Amino acid sequence: MPIAFIFDFGGVLMKTADYAPRHTWDERLGLSHGSVEKAVHNADSWLRAQKGDIPVSDYWADVAQQLNVSAEDISQLAHDFYAGDVLDKTLITLIEKLRDDGHIVGLLSNDSLELEPKLHHLGIHHLFDPLFISAKLGMMKPDSAIYQHVLASIPADCYPVIFVDDRIDNVHGAIKSGMVGVFYQPKLDLDKILYDMIHAHRKKIG
Repeated sequence: MPIAFIFDFGGVLMKTADYAPRHTWDERLGLSHGSVEKAVHNADSWLRAQKGDIPVSDYWADVAQQLNVSAEDISQLAHDFYAGDVLDKTLITLIEKLRDDGHIVGLLSNDSLELEPKLHHLGIHHLFDPLFISAKLGMMKPDSAIYQHVLASIPADCYPVIFVDDRIDNVHGAIKSGMVGVFYQPKLDLDKILYDMIHAHRKKIG
């Protein structure tokens, strides 16, 4: 019997390995390291973009205003900001293995509408079915409504639904909604953990 595995994207599948491109922009703008990242991940327009309340272009215009840079510069900054991010190939291999073994693999991410084309660009969009992006749903983790939406979208015979996220509040939200939560950390042997869960489930149902 198949199990459903739902993965987060940022901080799990995609990680920032090199902060130099961001720090270069800090220095270019005469700011302390981390200032550009704080502006990009601000608590207002970024949150609204993740909820789908504003278009991504408005979000980047707000960042440009905060940093006092031109439209041309913000376009380059937006490109450079993610230049140090890398896809975790080990986890992608694990996801492919789970799919090959007949399990459902989905993705649930708090992100803007830029995420879906990014998944296509990375060549991994086809690995996630179903795909849940907060900006498309109008709700975000750890709101219980988004987990209930995910559960309602999973076939009833796919049990349990296992959710992997690098934020403990998101994991707690999933658990409260009836999922099995896995708090992801970089040194975690996720392959072993998930397959131990599979074997335990098979043993339980006989």
